[in-house]
Amino acid sequence: MTDTVSHSEQPSLRFRELKLAPPLQQGIDDLGFEFATPIQALSLPISLAGRDVIGKAQTGTGKTAAFLITVINRLLQEPEQEERYNGEPRALILAPTRELALQIEQDAKALVRHTPLSLLSVVGGMDYQKQQRRLQNEIIDIVVGTPGRMIDFVRRKDLFLSEVEILVIDEADRMLDMGFIPDVKRLIRETPFKEYRQTLLFSATFTQDIINLSSSWTIDAQTVEIESDTVAADTVDQKVYIVTTEEKFTLLYNLILANQLERVMIFANRRDETRDLTHKLRDYGIKCATLSGDVPQQKRLKVLDGFRSGNIRVLVATDVAGRGIHIEGVSHVVNYSLPEDPEDYVHRIGRTGRAGKTGTSVSFACEEDAFQIPAIEELLGAKLDCSQPEPALLKTLPEPEISPEREQERKSHQHKNQRRRPRRPRRNQQA
Repeated sequence: MTDTVSHSEQPSLRFRELKLAPPLQQGIDDLGFEFATPIQALSLPISLAGRDVIGKAQTGTGKTAAFLITVINRLLQEPEQEERYNGEPRALILAPTRELALQIEQDAKALVRHTPLSLLSVVGGMDYQKQQRRLQNEIIDIVVGTPGRMIDFVRRKDLFLSEVEILVIDEADRMLDMGFIPDVKRLIRETPFKEYRQTLLFSATFTQDIINLSSSWTIDAQTVEIESDTVAADTVDQKVYIVTTEEKFTLLYNLILANQLERVMIFANRRDETRDLTHKLRDYGIKCATLSGDVPQQKRLKVLDGFRSGNIRVLVATDVAGRGIHIEGVSHVVNYSLPEDPEDYVHRIGRTGRAGKTGTSVSFACEEDAFQIPAIEELLGAKLDCSQPEPALLKTLPEPEISPEREQERKSHQHKNQRRRPRRPRRNQQA
């Protein structure tokens, strides 16, 4: 049986009607949430009753809070079945990327603030020993993380999953796309049989592979589905500017300046493009930073914190940030280059217009990537608004006035690039 509701329907369920554990309800009140979103209104009455749930919902619909509320409420209201030891969590949450796992952890911290529950994120690219010490020395209630690092700790006998009472698999479709399903299966085998645990599975799409996996991991699951009138959120105003490659940066700078934009995410397809764009914007005095696959995890976290706090005005990213990064108050998303995969377009623009708020997506279509538009329109099921930029947005830029600090940074960057050794030809290549 599937319960379906439109994403555009107004929520009518108040959280207080769910009779949640008081410390959890206090955390929800602190966050200012009164009404449940559609996915929460559909899934929570079922999952809070202890049933397995399979949820289909796009990013930005509130599914993270839906499963976190269920997890936290269960752990608060149901006593532990037997004595636990260090490294034996009661709840396990699996996510495909570090960014998403850390975001889930951050959301969970706000909800458990008034509870005695402890939680830990277990992800790669971060302090291994610190995570290991906590598993070895503390009784952790909720573990959230990525499959690879979890398997490593299970193999080393730092993490034991035999006491898991509730299992959450988030973005199952992305797990499948990234080749993580064998790792997920291995972790699930370490947990109790599905008859003895509660399982919540969420996915943006329901392919036959996802349906087969969900049936093998859940028992008598209730399927809930959030339908949207369009693939992209209705709260996002989408524009496409037809420009030449040479006009892109001028248009971008004037767009930021004319609209006095304060929190913008800019997407490009290549790492070198994000770096060059970041340097150009800094030359013009705009506080910005790069987020891509080659940025170390600790620096990544520092960048995201700066973007959240407003110290960083513009975040220039590759599609590594397309999913799993939820920053409140992003007013604009700019596709500096159109993505090669139309689904990435949807994930990119989903960084704005979240939780019912409005946002704007602006895409630049030049001679190199305008051919991507028909595929994006086919996925959206609607035509995009394509137009020429207003003349004021193509106003010629003056030469940037570079500060001494910025000049030193540029010289340091150039010197670093000059010191890089040229790649040697492969053995099977002719010299």
